Amino acid sequence: MSQQLVLTDYVDAGMRRVSVKPLEDGSFAGRIPGCLGLLAFADTPESCIDELRSTFEDWILVGLKFGDPLPILDGIDLNEVPVLEPVETL
Repeated sequence: MSQQLVLTDYVDAGMRRVSVKPLEDGSFAGRIPGCLGLLAFADTPESCIDELRSTFEDWILVGLKFGDPLPILDGIDLNEVPVLEPVETL
């Protein structure tokens, strides 16, 4: 039985939305619609997608660290504040 992690599902949801377009200089720009400020550039579409995935993962972690609102992707809301149980319940 495999276990999926919420962050993995979130990254996968974002990567399904990837848009890669050629630039005038022959390179490529990639973005994920709805993820403001997230861009990646590379020499090929494949490397652009790889760069975008890495940048997206960092973008998520920085957003979580600083409490920036992240878009809800495929129903996954990383903005929800977790309910913590007291230590005594352990």
